[in-house]
Amino acid sequence: MDGHTAPANPLEAMWPALALLLVAAAYLLLAHRARRRNPVQGWSPWRAVVFLTGLVLLAVALLPPLAPFAHDDFRGHMAQHMLIGMYAPLALVLGAPVTLLLRTLPAARGRRLTTVLHSRPARLLARPDVALLLSTGSLVPLYFTPLYDATAGHPAGHWLLHAHFLLSGCLFAHVIAGPDPAPARPGVPARLVCLGVAIAAHAVISQLMYGGFWTDIHAPVEEVRGGAEIMYYGGDIAELLLAAALVATWRPAPRLRPRPVAAGSVRSYGRR
Repeated sequence: MDGHTAPANPLEAMWPALALLLVAAAYLLLAHRARRRNPVQGWSPWRAVVFLTGLVLLAVALLPPLAPFAHDDFRGHMAQHMLIGMYAPLALVLGAPVTLLLRTLPAARGRRLTTVLHSRPARLLARPDVALLLSTGSLVPLYFTPLYDATAGHPAGHWLLHAHFLLSGCLFAHVIAGPDPAPARPGVPARLVCLGVAIAAHAVISQLMYGGFWTDIHAPVEEVRGGAEIMYYGGDIAELLLAAALVATWRPAPRLRPRPVAAGSVRSYGRR
């Protein structure tokens, strides 16, 4: 694609692999510590597998052969976008890394982390409408203004875009269905409405992109249409998985039933 810059050399392109390996090692080390501290409760192997799956998805997106293809073809960019911004975040969030940190940190550091989670900025970011604006809402200026071509033409902008996809995707998945503590998380109906808005927005944006309406993407028409199809179908599947995660992690609040009065106490009351 015109204006895109390829990685300078293979060694420079492989640094994401090293970063992902370090994150995987850190998570496994913390999971081992959690099992040693509390052998009964331990740490769920399922959560570890899901978190590592998220790292594998990131590796697929950031390493060859997909990464060079994404530099040259808009369809590759969109596949990368889906992996970095939707599929990998869901897996990483379901791995509950914050809960793992809280179980393994010393008490003083754990309290500091809890204070941060309860702070006003954190509570603001944990609102579904804010997470929706940062994740799905950012697609409008990206694909309907010159922003996409500007970021794609500069390595720093390219990596900043990846970071935005990953962080905003993790935030949205956390707000909707994350198992980690979220003090300001609303009820299930509000989160379902927010998820429905995200599904509708992805559908509208991808259809406008497919028809070539108001988009500002300097790429061949067949590439733009192919990217729009990847967004349409890939986004639907990712959001259905997110909805399934919400249903799987939802636990209804227990109903408080009035305590039955013992028959003996009623009789004794009547004899007074």
